[in-house]
Amino acid sequence: MEGVRLERRRLLVDGVPRILMAGEVHYFRLHRRDWADRLDKLVAAGCTAVASYMPWLVHETASGTVDLTGATSEYRDLVGFIELAAERDLLVIARPGPFIMAELKNEGIPFRIYREHPAAVPLGWDGERGPTQTLDYLEPGYLSQAERWFAEIMPVLADRLVTRGGPVAAVQLDNEVGMLSWVTNTPELTDRTLHDLASWAIEHWGADDARQRYGADPREPEAWAAQWRAGGTRGGSEAQQLALHHDLGAHHRDRYARYLLRLREMAVQHGIHGVPFLVNLHGTSEGRGRTFPIGISQLSKAYAGMPQTTSGSDHYLGELTVENVPDLYVMNAFMAAVHDADQPLTSLEFESGTGNYVEDLSREASPEATDLKTRLCVAQGNRLISYYLFAGGHNPPLDEPVGDGNDRIAYTGERHGFAAPVDPEGHLSPTYPALRSVVRAVHGAEHLLADMDEEHDDIVLGYVQDHYLTEYTHPEAARRRELVHEVERYRGMGPRDILARALLLGGHSFGAVDLSAAPTSADSALDPAGPAVALATPPVLGRAVQERLAAFVRGGGRLLLHGVLPVLDDDGTPCTVLADTLGVAVTETVDGTVHHFPSVRATDWAGPQPEVRVGVLQRLRATGETDAQPLALDVADGSPVAFEVRTEGGGLAIVMACDYPCHLDFWRALVARLGVHRRLVAHGEAPGLVVTSTADATGQRLLHLVNVAQVPQKFTLDVNGMPLADGAALELPVRSGRMLPVGIRLDGGVLRWATAELDGAGDGSTLLLRRDNGPGSALLETGREVLVDDGSGAEVAEEENGCRLVTWPGGEDGARLRIRLRNGS
Repeated sequence: MEGVRLERRRLLVDGVPRILMAGEVHYFRLHRRDWADRLDKLVAAGCTAVASYMPWLVHETASGTVDLTGATSEYRDLVGFIELAAERDLLVIARPGPFIMAELKNEGIPFRIYREHPAAVPLGWDGERGPTQTLDYLEPGYLSQAERWFAEIMPVLADRLVTRGGPVAAVQLDNEVGMLSWVTNTPELTDRTLHDLASWAIEHWGADDARQRYGADPREPEAWAAQWRAGGTRGGSEAQQLALHHDLGAHHRDRYARYLLRLREMAVQHGIHGVPFLVNLHGTSEGRGRTFPIGISQLSKAYAGMPQTTSGSDHYLGELTVENVPDLYVMNAFMAAVHDADQPLTSLEFESGTGNYVEDLSREASPEATDLKTRLCVAQGNRLISYYLFAGGHNPPLDEPVGDGNDRIAYTGERHGFAAPVDPEGHLSPTYPALRSVVRAVHGAEHLLADMDEEHDDIVLGYVQDHYLTEYTHPEAARRRELVHEVERYRGMGPRDILARALLLGGHSFGAVDLSAAPTSADSALDPAGPAVALATPPVLGRAVQERLAAFVRGGGRLLLHGVLPVLDDDGTPCTVLADTLGVAVTETVDGTVHHFPSVRATDWAGPQPEVRVGVLQRLRATGETDAQPLALDVADGSPVAFEVRTEGGGLAIVMACDYPCHLDFWRALVARLGVHRRLVAHGEAPGLVVTSTADATGQRLLHLVNVAQVPQKFTLDVNGMPLADGAALELPVRSGRMLPVGIRLDGGVLRWATAELDGAGDGSTLLLRRDNGPGSALLETGREVLVDDGSGAEVAEEENGCRLVTWPGGEDGARLRIRLRNGS
């Protein structure tokens, strides 16, 4: 086999664009006799790849040797499992750690590492150890042991790479790096790490400036360590505390990058060539994705621009609803914003089960959740989706008891993965049919979809990496807590998530731009002639980003700010570069309380609008340096809370300094003032319909319709100003989706549109469609005779302009309809 490559944001297998649909199966949690059954169920679901962690904790025996062939235990027969997958033509996504999480004890690291290398166990604030079993990734003792592990497992994987006739198609580097330190607010502050930080600070600022910046001299180890472990709260100024916290996160980014690149070097040294490396990103919480970009911020330095390496999402959102559908959409957009021209999106832990993770029935996701999330992700360009956890199992005992209550490899008890589509005993859960159905939908269009990109409207959402540099706050750093709260309130998707939700549910599809990226001579991401930029703005926005946006607007660019006016640099010092360029200043910020209800009203531009209550507003004034027209006013005193600003260079900016409710018509009109119009316009839909499209280089297109609402949708759809299906009404049941083909070339004709999904590539002159319960139609432009399956109830009628309209009644859901073009009339 030629291999697996990342190119043009595609995943190429033997040079052919593919979408790999995978499922995670933990061989080490199953008896060998059950492996074939679980892999057969994976194949029956339509998946073409299997993923699995490969835990160091499991494969290292009590004697310290590593068993990968099952000589000491059937749970360790990694080689046998890979061979069984190969017999079923399944590709293998290898996830060998060293850390793997997966509810394993020590996150999959052997117990002896902690005993033999205590210096690798990090200290956090005030010299205290954190509550989790993380390690200092760059501590020499741990790194030497990790290299020993890689020296054992990587040659086994290398011998079975696709380039050598095996099934191993990709290798993940570690897992969720930095997550444990972040979620416990425990930065790594050992003596060794602080020495490294001192060198980093001197390199970035110089010794004297670093002393001024942090209130401690990097050349004086004792005072340096004391200041950092105290978070700058022992005598440091407020500005020094803020600078210290900001740079602590920035230094951790650098350390994580060095660690992951070292692991990559180890893997290459031991024979891993010709397949991609993957980096798994963490960050969802409580069914939301608001914090997911923290993982991007922490780890992108390790993979952005790195050849044949890309990131993968790791998300647990439960149901997909009007509340969190923008979370998933923005997660994908922000991931793509830091990728280079070759790096595609992937998802390495794609939640697929019932959500009953701790067997207390406190939550349950519907089977449709997997379908909806899959459809949205493939529409945005995900080329690998790995369902986690596809099959449950059980946790075998540790070789040596540790006296922790169960003495098993994991803390979840005997059974594991009880929420999976295939439960620990091998029974199918209600989520399995839905998974199988959506995998079929993806494969039905894969011949087109794998070589398509999402089409966007003329607007991008701004991603500011330092807005997610919020992992660590010393318990006594009050000003830091205050600023982090303000950043979290406004960043990313906007206050109350309104900015992203209004764009997406208002019918816009959009990409994202990394505003933190250093401009280069080839940089066109902020071309003033390019898309409008929408940015959620906390009071903190780094000087470099402010300067970049100011230049963008001065040069004629279009900008939408939503939140509060940024007036601070990353270290908390005043910075009004952007506000000064826009000619806008804040006179007062008003927060709602239980006794005060700030309200605003749009000015005449929006037509008749009611006054609306908001959670926060800023009273603004124009400084007279630009042409500023009020768009909304504070009801209490008439002060402007939103301005439209035109600059001398032809730039246009809207400053929306209040959390105006998610009235979709209002936001559509507001965005239209920037000259941004929807390519896809649904008429008659209820809130909850997401519409986007993908297209290839020749203009073949798929329309992606995802209904996350609790009501069915009936609507008509305009595509680039033209009615789809001659203006016929489309219907989407509650919580369902469709991928509709438009302009698809056939041998002897063109499929202008169809109201049903593709169900395979056909043979060039055959169109395969997947029927559902309702009636359907398709319009073909062809000079050939059109034949349909006998007994399908389909009819063919001649239309104008050499077209044939094929219609069929409702029938068996999921049945395949064949339409053939035959020479002759």
